[in-house]
Amino acid sequence: MYFISPTKGKLSFEEMMQDIINYITGLPHSSYKIIIGSDSQVKNQTCYITAVIVHRMGKGAKYYYRKRTEPKVKSLRQKIFYETSLSLEVGGLITRYFSQIGHMDEQVEIHIDVGKQGDTKDLIKEVVGMVTGSGFQAKIKPDAYGASSVADKHSK
Repeated sequence: MYFISPTKGKLSFEEMMQDIINYITGLPHSSYKIIIGSDSQVKNQTCYITAVIVHRMGKGAKYYYRKRTEPKVKSLRQKIFYETSLSLEVGGLITRYFSQIGHMDEQVEIHIDVGKQGDTKDLIKEVVGMVTGSGFQAKIKPDAYGASSVADKHSK
């Protein structure tokens, strides 16, 4: 598994995490939030992007993303659930990494590409329950910029 940094290129998971730790320890008195969001684009295949954003509150952010291509998905429900599971997978890896090195105070949010407007409104309760049941904070549109802006940018 590898991630792409717009500034550093292709990184392994461990290299990405080390870069995140360096970013956080660069200004240790700042507050940080780790945001994970996924989005997808369906053409001949389905391209899934999972973004990891490190938000230095009030002072900018940096991000990384992972791209995955799967066979074409026709069901919106299946696509949203798969996007959410990809975000939860990466969220689990990141929280496990942080706990192993004693950085357990970092907030992790999962941004889900659903909202109260449009076709995804009927899925909100289920996917938010998936995320909160896994121990993460869940955000939906319009507050889910990790999915609807960052991941979306690279899924096209």
